[in-house]
Amino acid sequence: MRTVKWNQNNYTLEMIDQRLLPVEFKVNEYSDYRDVAQAISDMVVRGAPAIGGAAAFGLAVAAYQSDAQTVDELREDLNQAVRVLEKARPTAVNLSWALKRIMRRTADVADSPDALREAVLEEAQKIADEDVQINKNMARHGAELIDDGDTIIHHCNTGALATVDWGTALGVIRTAHEQGKDIHVLVDETRPRLQGARLTAWELDRYNISYDIISDNMAGHFLSTGQVQKVVFGADRVAANGDVANKIGTYMLALAAKDNDVPAYSVVPTSTIDLSLASGDQIPIEERAVDEVLGLTLMGQKVAPEQASARNIAFDITPNRLISGIVTENGVVYPPFDVNLPPVVPED
Repeated sequence: MRTVKWNQNNYTLEMIDQRLLPVEFKVNEYSDYRDVAQAISDMVVRGAPAIGGAAAFGLAVAAYQSDAQTVDELREDLNQAVRVLEKARPTAVNLSWALKRIMRRTADVADSPDALREAVLEEAQKIADEDVQINKNMARHGAELIDDGDTIIHHCNTGALATVDWGTALGVIRTAHEQGKDIHVLVDETRPRLQGARLTAWELDRYNISYDIISDNMAGHFLSTGQVQKVVFGADRVAANGDVANKIGTYMLALAAKDNDVPAYSVVPTSTIDLSLASGDQIPIEERAVDEVLGLTLMGQKVAPEQASARNIAFDITPNRLISGIVTENGVVYPPFDVNLPPVVPED
């Protein structure tokens, strides 16, 4: 099933609760846009494209939640919902992209509040449906980079769970496997929330793809000993020069790959490419609650001392010099990215 899905029977949003996987598979239902925003912030749903889809449907929830009797009143309620939803996760550009797209495409709807509600939902559903096809197009382009017999290091989770369906970087791996290529995946745990160990491994099990989980700090060993042929990861935002903001640890992985002449590819829909930002220095970086770090346990006991302090930076910036190519639904983009990225990004 899709990670985010509209329930037409009661005008609610359904989302897989990714915090519970792999132990429990549960679908949550949301009838209040503020709860959708909180779910995005709490990582019930995560992954840039999935966040974009959730935000889009969150705005549809707001439209049907509102008891506005005029178009102007409903627009004010939608604007308030946009302000709340935008604050849920600052780094993933797909969130604001989806909200802006809906508001722009429905700006001329003035017939009635119900017509505006229907238009908001229609555009949200388009965003979700397009995401699935975009992912499959990306996967087809990216799979051409994967050779039979490759071992691939994958960071974080970029599969169906990180999108509306199919996946970005993990979608490339899935497609290469379905093409009959004999591949093996080294799955970074991706601390501190362990999206690799919890989510990527769960998806690879379902696809029957060979894998081993490794701690993040093992990647350098496998790269330096010639046991890895490709590195793939997604992104939450890509600047115009090709700098990539992705889950914390991506920078160190890309450094090790570069030092060992192993190509590193970022796989992203063009909606994740932010041409308004000249470089990664301008990308806002989210810092999350320290409990995600200090709350880790080992053998049933907390790892950190009771009075310990911590930092919890959620993303890092991988400079474009470490990126071999950026895979999009419109093809693979190679350096120089400041020249080659703009032509593949559709105009709004």
